[in-house]
Amino acid sequence: MADLIVDRRPPVTGATRLAAVIGDPVRHSLSPTLLGAAFAETGLDWTYVALEVAEGTAARALDGMAALGISGLSVTMPHKSAIAAAVDRCTEDAGTLNAVNCVVVEDGELVGYNTDGGGFLDGLKRDAGLDVDGMSVVVLGAGGAARAVVRALASAGATDVVVANRTIEGAEVAASLAGGVGRPIGLSADGCNLALTDALDGAALVVNATSVGMGGIAVDARPVDPTLVNADAVAVDLIYHPVETAWMAALRKRGVEVHGGLSMLVCQAARAFTLWTGSQAPVAAMDAAARTALTGR
Repeated sequence: MADLIVDRRPPVTGATRLAAVIGDPVRHSLSPTLLGAAFAETGLDWTYVALEVAEGTAARALDGMAALGISGLSVTMPHKSAIAAAVDRCTEDAGTLNAVNCVVVEDGELVGYNTDGGGFLDGLKRDAGLDVDGMSVVVLGAGGAARAVVRALASAGATDVVVANRTIEGAEVAASLAGGVGRPIGLSADGCNLALTDALDGAALVVNATSVGMGGIAVDARPVDPTLVNADAVAVDLIYHPVETAWMAALRKRGVEVHGGLSMLVCQAARAFTLWTGSQAPVAAMDAAARTALTGR
């Protein structure tokens, strides 16, 4: 039987600090589960809520954060770019990506962070014990998550970062975030081409950053033919619901080491927790709470 999380926080009072996530929609966000578990496990006098904020009103929500004294803010779609433009300043990562997923109060300023890339690397280390320094990597997709991952991979020392996307224009934008080690590939109609086949054959790490296989979206579809992935590679599917996609199952059947996206989700939230509180995040408790919540979906 799994251990129950004991809520060690004192009763909510006027001294309790508030953090929140904003999004549209936000009701299915796992952030309240993740951060609620973190505050409960550590006993910090914080609480965390989800706030539905309509698209186009993110800057007003940020004004509300300052006016109400909210101590930390998570940001999800569709507000990441709008918040990047509205905070007092962005970190280098958040500014380059034009995407903020975490707002921190620092010396009276609202500072925008992007913890996705670092969360990906933390999750990779946690799941696979992997350091990407010197590695060749293929990233499938060129959206927001892919761009954060590409930048993080290059910053961590990956020597070849191939970005494969349905449009070459999107691949070029994402690959540029890896500087001189980034290489864009446009996918053909069947999701593959010779250049990608060669890249997959030589990759030590393959990352699916597309929505292919997500619950309710062509759940049996696969972002790329699993037989093309090097059997000695490590594969990561950034999708966390379902916990195992059809692509992951096919790779696992071939003996490829494969991991889902839950660790990235947990670890990016853990980074936000530490930025807000200055305390180490209880990653194991956060992961357990997320897995429990996902079993009911």
